Parts: sequence; structure tokens; C-alpha cells
Amino acid sequence: MSDNPYQNDRGNMDFSIVNPREGGDMQPSPGTGHAMSTASAFLIGDTMTGGYGNGPNILHDCTIAVDAGEIAVIVGPNGAGKSTAMKAVFGMLNVRQGSVRLDGEDITDLTPQARVAKGMGFVPQTNNIFASMSVEENLEMGAFIRRDDIRETMEQVYELFPILKDKRRQAAGELSGGQRQQVAVGRALMTKPKVLMLDEPTAGVSPIVMDELFDRIIEVSRTGIPILMVEQNARQALEIADKGYVLVQGRNAHTGTGKELLEDPEVRRSFLGG
Repeated sequence: MSDNPYQNDRGNMDFSIVNPREGGDMQPSPGTGHAMSTASAFLIGDTMTGGYGNGPNILHDCTIAVDAGEIAVIVGPNGAGKSTAMKAVFGMLNVRQGSVRLDGEDITDLTPQARVAKGMGFVPQTNNIFASMSVEENLEMGAFIRRDDIRETMEQVYELFPILKDKRRQAAGELSGGQRQQVAVGRALMTKPKVLMLDEPTAGVSPIVMDELFDRIIEVSRTGIPILMVEQNARQALEIADKGYVLVQGRNAHTGTGKELLEDPEVRRSFLGG
């Protein structure tokens, strides 16, 4: 059996990779809206209302959460606020009402950089690699906040994405779209994150590459790392999701397990093509 913790059974408790603490008992801060049952949520954006700068609100009382070892997927029509919700959780826009909590700690007022230091790994949809740098240099950049030996983590990333080891000396900008996405995810994993956030990880790739990326995402989740993901390929994403959130105009429209949402007649009719 492989020694790579990314390839062991879900819930692997190798603390060198997986955050050892489970989600706390998280309650909304005063004035954030209705209380939620979030005892097991490791990361939660709770009843978030907000937008960019001084602009209008895009999110309206929106809640998304992910538990330890879980894949949570945010889906919905174009313009629904999916990526905005992800960015709100990562601290890239103003949350005017609500709170963001990580492992029981309120991080609503922290900068994105501070959230990375707290254990959040974020892969944006675009501009997510250093094109002129080699694959290996990109991975090394992912470990910029670490002061320990990164070689073991890099080998684990190479085992998860074997093509990256073959191309480790090649400029990342010369790779295919799917391979560049692997570099971006691998770089985020180099931080040894407590939670991994992916914004449209399969955007612009072929169906075959999409399936491969989803397989790798499942392998990462099996180590216990929570994964929060925005996806335009809703049906395929919900098939691998433990939990799904359907957003419409910045609000929660439907929430359930991936299976429940796939079987919901209204969700199927409105968002999955029947």
C-alpha cells in the first residue's frame, strides 16, 4: 500500500498532513442573523451579507460550511454569487453582516494572508500559477510560510500528480490547462492546509481531465482535509459532494447532500437540465 497519505482511506489521521482538531461548536456573532446547528463545521461562512468595496451587497444572509473530511460544493446559475461567497470566506470582500469561523475561531476581520497562516489554502479560478517559473518552483512558492523541511510534502504532491514530477523542470506556463490546475492545487497543498478552497478547478478543461481532477480532489479529502469548492459543472460536482449549496442571487436556495440535490426535482429542473 502506498505511504502517501493522500491515497489512504478517508479520515486518515496522519497529523503531519491532516489538521488534528475537529470542528468546534460555532455560533453566529451578535447581529448575524438566525442561529445554526454547526457543531461539526470546521469552516463556516455564517449568514454572510456583503459585497466588494463600497458597492452593493451581492451576498444576502448566505451560509456555507464544510466539515472535517468532507467535500462541500457551491453550485448555481451564472451570477448567483458562487465565487463571491468563496471570496467572502477567504476575506477578499467586505462581510457587512455575519461571520467567518475556522476551527472554532472567528476570523471575520483577518486579511487573506492571515487566513493562509491560519491554515486556509485557496486556489483561484484564474491567474493561479507563476507561468514563467518551473513546476517545482511553483510548489516551493506554495511553502513560503513554512520553516520546516518541505521535501516530504513535495513528494506527496508528486505522488498525487505524477505528471508534475515528470515536468518539474518545465515552465508551468507551457503545461496544458489541466496540468496547470494540478500545479495550482499542488502549490496550495504545499502549505499543509487545514482546509482547501477551490474556485472552479475544472474550468476550461476537457471532460476526461475534469474526471481526473475530481478523482484527485476525492483523494485529498480522504486524508481528512475539508474541501470547499465552487463548480460550474454542477452535476459532476454534486456526484462527489458530501454536501451541496445551491445559490441564487447571493442567497441559499437549496442545501443538502450531493445525492439529495441530484434527486431533488426542482434542483434538477432548474439547474441540472431536467
